[in-house]
Amino acid sequence: MEKYAVSSDRQKIHYKESGNGNTAIILIHGWLGNAEWWADQENYFKNDYRVIQMDLAGHGKSDSTRKDWASALYADDIKAVAEAVDAPEIILVGHSMSGAYVLEASLKIPNVKAIVLVDTLKDLDESFTKEQAEEIMFTHYRRDFKYAVENFLPQYLFAEQTPNAVKERLQHEFLQNDSEKAINVLKPLYATDFKRIAEQVQIPVIAINSDASPTSLENNRKYLKNYDYVTIKGVGHYPMLEKPEEFNVILDGVLKKLT
Repeated sequence: MEKYAVSSDRQKIHYKESGNGNTAIILIHGWLGNAEWWADQENYFKNDYRVIQMDLAGHGKSDSTRKDWASALYADDIKAVAEAVDAPEIILVGHSMSGAYVLEASLKIPNVKAIVLVDTLKDLDESFTKEQAEEIMFTHYRRDFKYAVENFLPQYLFAEQTPNAVKERLQHEFLQNDSEKAINVLKPLYATDFKRIAEQVQIPVIAINSDASPTSLENNRKYLKNYDYVTIKGVGHYPMLEKPEEFNVILDGVLKKLT
């Protein structure tokens, strides 16, 4: 069912709700993504959980007129949906940039019991600064966004085994945005000290990470008091799209452990 919640700055936040159960899993996409990235998870988990697929502001069917792109407002988007869902227990599932925002959102939502990170925050001691993001990424996006999407980003986002259909889908979706919007919606990730936020998180956090780059258990446990991870092999940055069946089995095991 298609629904809308209202965030703290009056942006309408689109979400879909299906399934049933006492525990709601709220699935939050990464940069330039949308609720449909989780279609396979909706079908797999709706018999056992309330499955919530949401679009952050600036993405999918949510409003895109936000003036101040800030991590706290993304967290408020998640909070607005969580309050509208009104489930006794919530598990936040954040992919890519939303991994940071689910950490922040969890501090604002009392009934969040756990967090699942998807290929994100693999080493909290190795985060880009605003200056590095500008130099390494944003200059490419401004110069030629289409070229960046098709030639620069694939080396960071895709693995050798990533299906061509997934690559083509994602690149098509990215290119529905202009360069300034793509930059604006990503900037908050590099303007916030998420290590400080991580130190405040008391609930369990389990990551499902690609083997395309290493995860530092030691470094992350310096900040997240209850952190662990599992690895899914042979995928790039989008395991829920690249190997949905295997990803669902792993996520199922993680959710059972957390609940």
